[in-house]
Amino acid sequence: MTSSGRGAPSCSSEQAQSITIDNAAPAPHVPAMPTPSLITRLQILSTTWSDGFITPLCGASAGVASGIVTCPLDVIKTKLQAQGGFRRGTREAASETLYRGMLGSGKTIWREDGVRGLYQGLGPMVLGYLPTWAVYLAVYDLSREKFLEYTDNWWLSRLYASITAGACSTIATNPIWVIKTRLMSQSLKQNNEGARAPWQYSGTWDAARKMYKVEGIRSFYSGLTPALLGLAHVAIQFPLYEYLKMGITGYGIGEHPEHGNTQWVGISLATFLSKLCASTITYPHEVLRTRLQTQQRTMPASSPEEIAFRGGLSHPHDRGRSQGYSSSDGMRTQLRYNGMIRTFQTILHEEGWRGFYSGIGTNLFRAVPAAMTTMLTYEYLRKTISHLQHEGDLKLKQQEDEARETSI
Repeated sequence: MTSSGRGAPSCSSEQAQSITIDNAAPAPHVPAMPTPSLITRLQILSTTWSDGFITPLCGASAGVASGIVTCPLDVIKTKLQAQGGFRRGTREAASETLYRGMLGSGKTIWREDGVRGLYQGLGPMVLGYLPTWAVYLAVYDLSREKFLEYTDNWWLSRLYASITAGACSTIATNPIWVIKTRLMSQSLKQNNEGARAPWQYSGTWDAARKMYKVEGIRSFYSGLTPALLGLAHVAIQFPLYEYLKMGITGYGIGEHPEHGNTQWVGISLATFLSKLCASTITYPHEVLRTRLQTQQRTMPASSPEEIAFRGGLSHPHDRGRSQGYSSSDGMRTQLRYNGMIRTFQTILHEEGWRGFYSGIGTNLFRAVPAAMTTMLTYEYLRKTISHLQHEGDLKLKQQEDEARETSI
């Protein structure tokens, strides 16, 4: 018999366990660790980057930006520099000059070839700027302090670093620039008028293939000597730029204050003055280089369209023929430009001193904005990456502090 009364009612063990669980205090809520954002992950990742990676990355990016912005002006400059080498005779009437001045040349290209004509050679230009500035700025950044240790002279260390970096990048990328110059100097219309290039390439790889099969490997290193002579350009520009930047902003190339505004106006002014001086002094070597790069080294091969050398491949009947220069009218002639000294003498004899400054106005109009685009992009990227690394260091320190607190 069970007794009844006011006492607590009896319950099974399962019910008691259920009551105990229900009346127990809730477990503390442990917040889930938030997933780092893309910016945070990038900031942390940037702390692992070394200068050997950052400098080439920034240099290559700066060169590509510069190439895209200034490609039309580079096309105009190249056509002005090269047209004297396509003339049929040693002297031609001024009325037969196809490209006249920056605006006149731009109108001619626009009328004949449209927008596409203003961006001929953009592919190899971008392809060339990637390794050129990556190699140059990386070597310059690494070697200037080494040379300073040996010379104990600020100017000499920058001079030697500029020449070393320029030589490395020039030798490595000369074939790309020859292709770029060939593409920029040609007209999209197929004709053999004087002042027009006697070849026709459809693109970068087409030019490389035809140049190799028709003219050989030497064609890719045409103009290398004046290009190396052009190291005087960077030997003037970069030491002068770094000197002016330090004088105006107090910081060297690639250096910026951790706090406060970067003096972009000062960087622009230093770039403008250094590039203007270097370009004006060393410009004639660019004309020499362009004339050598745009000169064919073989007889024209007939094509299915009966066009005398449209970049066509060699034919069996060409075997045994001596190599020579093929002029723009397809007639066999002697090499007009044979070596740097010979080229210098030929231009001086045929065109006078003005021939060495063909297209200089366009060159300055192109080179100065190109240099400013390059250096401003480079400095901006260096500052941005430096900021990312600083923030990444702070995030890592914060994570270490949180992990220490949790362990306690």
